[in-house]
Amino acid sequence: MDRTINNETVIRELIEKWTKAVRNRDIDAILAYHSADIIMFDVPYPFQSRGIEAYRKTWDLFFKYTRPGVFDILELKIVADENVAFCIATMQCSDKSNSADYEPLDFRLTIGLKKVKGEWTILHEHHSIPSK
Repeated sequence: MDRTINNETVIRELIEKWTKAVRNRDIDAILAYHSADIIMFDVPYPFQSRGIEAYRKTWDLFFKYTRPGVFDILELKIVADENVAFCIATMQCSDKSNSADYEPLDFRLTIGLKKVKGEWTILHEHHSIPSK
């Protein structure tokens, strides 16, 4: 099997497990593939989170303002070699802060990964929303 295709397949599965964990609000599974020193840029405060504990805390706010069960990949592109990869995605969650109807919220996601001890590990996440 082509190693590039295999890496892309493994990474796609990792991201799909992560999105499933978010839908299920399973914080341990959300954190499972992240580096202890992850850096994340996010839409709401805090703009930048450094380290796994800071990253963990961002999910409390996310869960407070979003509808359970909605965290979907609309499109995902993966570029990987044997040691480093990045992913770009368009995604959708459901925002319950604006109306009782749970408005869909489209957002962009960029993830940077590195193979650590043979396992893909998320080192960087960047979430953004289109400006209106």
